[in-house]
Amino acid sequence: MGLASGLPSLVPSAAFGEPFTLGVACGDPDPGGFVAWTRLAPQPLAEDGFGGMPADPVPVHWQVSSDPAGRNVVRHGVYVASRAWAHSVHVEVTGLRPGREYWYRFKAGPYVSPAGRALTAPVPGTMPRSLRVAVCSCANYQHGHFTAYARMARERPDLIVHLGDYIYEQGSDHVALPGGNVRAHEGPEAVTLAGYRRRHALYKTDPDLREAHAAAPWAAILDDHEVVNNWTSLIPAQRREAAFRAYYEHMPLRSPARPGSTAVQLYRRLRWGRLATLHMLDTRQYRDPHLCGAGYSSCPTPADPARTMIGLDQENWLLRGFRRSQARWELVGQQVFFGQRDRDPGQGRLVRQDAWDGYTGSRQRVTEGWVKAGVRNVVVLTGDVHAHWAGDLVLDYDDPGSHPVGAELAVTSVASGGDGHDDDPATDPLLAANPHLKFHLRRRGYLMVLVTPGALTADFMTVPYVSTPGAAALTAATFTLSDLVDGLHRQA
Repeated sequence: MGLASGLPSLVPSAAFGEPFTLGVACGDPDPGGFVAWTRLAPQPLAEDGFGGMPADPVPVHWQVSSDPAGRNVVRHGVYVASRAWAHSVHVEVTGLRPGREYWYRFKAGPYVSPAGRALTAPVPGTMPRSLRVAVCSCANYQHGHFTAYARMARERPDLIVHLGDYIYEQGSDHVALPGGNVRAHEGPEAVTLAGYRRRHALYKTDPDLREAHAAAPWAAILDDHEVVNNWTSLIPAQRREAAFRAYYEHMPLRSPARPGSTAVQLYRRLRWGRLATLHMLDTRQYRDPHLCGAGYSSCPTPADPARTMIGLDQENWLLRGFRRSQARWELVGQQVFFGQRDRDPGQGRLVRQDAWDGYTGSRQRVTEGWVKAGVRNVVVLTGDVHAHWAGDLVLDYDDPGSHPVGAELAVTSVASGGDGHDDDPATDPLLAANPHLKFHLRRRGYLMVLVTPGALTADFMTVPYVSTPGAAALTAATFTLSDLVDGLHRQA
């Protein structure tokens, strides 16, 4: 029996209008289930941040089926959405079969949501044939259309990994593009809980983003613009608390990620049988403050090697995970550039202090940690940089002959930076000054990563423009990393 006909309407239809304006989403799959998300918001941009919902709790019926039409229901229940959490819904579905495709939907009052597609992770200890991951980051609504979201949704990946800057906090008066913004944010800079809620809601009114959420389960983690540009722990606690709460309310996250005051637990692992382990890192919340600002600098201040990017607790958690892992591929999802990017081709070093280049002791401990653990293959997935990058990771960036011990695949932005442009690789100073870097492109787009037991293949997908909608997705380059063979190889 379908959801629309099989469940009574417990809330009078006059209590609110169509509530599923922000779509549906699911995330963090495991072998037995996933998190199914929605938020009731008939007026998503309401000034008070409550989405036009009444103050009372609302029963939300949910169901999971094994077919897109919802005829074969395998799990169902009721979640009570409260005003305290902006009538968001986080259903942690359990009891499903591993390695299967499912569909989920919700009902509130007389209204039924669109259906979303989910997958469960494979049986633990088994070796799946493949894992297809779409990787994305940095979607500034004001800078362009979210075409990349729609294009990757139509590739029907097994998992979408979002590496941060899901929203931008800046107000409608912030103009960064030379020709003016493509679209406008609603209202001033997000600082309060109501402001962050409205900004998240604005982004989810975008049909391309809703399509991507409904297409596959997500593994998401925040970076800086979900709070404020280049933030560290020094920002006011009240603002951090508001931003964390709104982020949880709008993302398909499990209950450990429900924020408590000024902290939120986001680093975690997802496993895809013995094929791959995805370590999702939080590079914002636990880092030491910048020594010389966040931008490019030679930073004359001596850096204490004990300085940390991810906090000692998270470092130890990551290294324990490497030591205990039996996966063929270790994927590390994180926000800022991991390998060295030196803008000075001479004897000096001009690097971005907000990236791991500003925390070299932490980077060395993590890299040596996976080498000492003897993990089989390590690939770092990176966001933040608004450009595609591919590069080898080494233990000594000052030695051009240093042997690769891993690879980094950095994804460009969905929209941040506008249409972008092409660089000539023959004259690119960053490639010339950094021999471990193999590819650099400043168009918008996403990554499609195919993981198999024998190889990892990354397609760097681009869209030629975001200033208007409807661009096609093009493959700009393809790189392969073979099992137990060090170093990236370009196919095309």
